Parts: sequence; C-alpha cells; structure tokens
Amino acid sequence: MTSEIRQLAPAKVNLTLHVTGQREDGYHLLDSLVAFADFGDDVYVSDGPTHLSVEGDLAAGVPTGPINLMWRALEMMGAEASLRLVKRLPAEAGIGGGSSDAAAVLRAIGGSTVEQQMSLGADVPVCMLATAARMRGVGERVEKVALPPLPALLVNPRVSMPTPAVFSAMTKRTNAEMPMIPTFEGVADAADWLATMRNDMQDAAISIQPVIERALSDLQSTRQCLLARMSGSGATCFAIYPTMKAAHFAAYELGAMHTDWWIRPCTLS
Repeated sequence: MTSEIRQLAPAKVNLTLHVTGQREDGYHLLDSLVAFADFGDDVYVSDGPTHLSVEGDLAAGVPTGPINLMWRALEMMGAEASLRLVKRLPAEAGIGGGSSDAAAVLRAIGGSTVEQQMSLGADVPVCMLATAARMRGVGERVEKVALPPLPALLVNPRVSMPTPAVFSAMTKRTNAEMPMIPTFEGVADAADWLATMRNDMQDAAISIQPVIERALSDLQSTRQCLLARMSGSGATCFAIYPTMKAAHFAAYELGAMHTDWWIRPCTLS
C-alpha cells in the first residue's frame, strides 16, 4: 500500500443470540442475527514497520503491543504495517470492538481465510462482512440477511463484561436455534419478530452485573421503544425505535439520567 487506508470498524450488535450447544472442545454453538451500526472505531493502515498507536475518547487501557488483535492479524498474515486506531467503542462490551478492529485490518491487507479469521475470534468472520448476517456454528458460518435500517440506541452502563465469565454463569447451554428469518416489511415488523427471539446470555450477564437489568428497564421505559435487549455477552444493551428522531430523543432522556453511561443513537443494518 502506498498511502494510509481508512477502514470503519463498526459496532456489532447481536439482535438475537441463541446458544444451541457446546462442543467437546468447549466452544459454544451459536445462532445469531447480527447487525452493524453506522459508526464505530476508525482503523488506519499504512506502509511501515509494524506499530500500533491508539487515540480517541476510549483509548485508555487498549493494548498497543502484540496482544492486540490488530497486531495479531498482521502477524498471522505475515504482513507489516503501521496501524492507527481511533477508539470510540467501549471494550468488553458485547459489540465486537476488538474483533471489528481486527477485521478492518484484514480487509485492508486482503487475502485472509475463514480459518484464519476464526483463529482471532468467533466474531471476526461476521465482522469481515460488516452487514446484517446470520452467524452459526462457532461463528464460522455466516450468511447475509436482508434487514431494513433499524433506528436504534446503544447504551453501556460503563461496566466491562468478559465473555468467558458469562458463559461460565450460564445454567443452560442447549437451547432452540432460530427459525427461518422472514422478509421484513419495515422496522415495526422486524421488531415484532425479534421480540419472539432471545439472547440466551442475558440472564447470566445480569447475574454478574445487575446494572444491565437497569439499563434494559430504562430503555424499555423510553417513549416509542419497540424492543430492548442486551447485545452479545453484554454489558451493552440496545433499543429499537420507529424513527431516528425517537432514538435521539431517548438518547437525550437517558443521557440526562445517566451522565456517566456510554449512550449512542445509530442506525443498524
């Protein structure tokens, strides 16, 4: 590459997350409808020896050495590059920040396989696609899904939630998979169908961080909320609204109540 390449690493939101089993090697089997926000981290890739710098409002605590998934993505591909990350997504938040960052690097340099992507994390293949998709298996089976743009609000009460801890807290790991995803006529239709689905990790996450239940309750109480649910292993929760105006109003309402929470209106698609 001869110049700096910018890649958006969008927030990943699990609209549904069905845990359908566990393999002998310990990996969990999932069936999830995933959508991506119209905002996220910015990843910049340019020529030079491997180096990673991190800036942005949420840069504190992000590792800049070989432990970082972006660095590991370069090493895996036998590539060298100068990386710059503008961090806007909270870490350990159930919205794929690290996986999306790594996928952005892989998109910039090209040539990775699903097997290589999976070696970095189960969310990396779907983050490579970065558009509405159904992910199954341990994350390696990804297929695009037609989804109307969903006005939404993402809320994180500023608590981290390591995924292994949530899996350990789950009392049931074999649940029904999703049925066939229908064709949606609009936002309300999609929200009605999503309301019949689940996030099988939500109760376990609440048992570790009860503030998640408060976040869900506060989202549900906002005007015109069509659906509120936790994303991934938490602690980020989302709500869907009929319009972006309603999502922005809810953001203002919750922002006044919780000045220390991370709150972001967005469109999911």
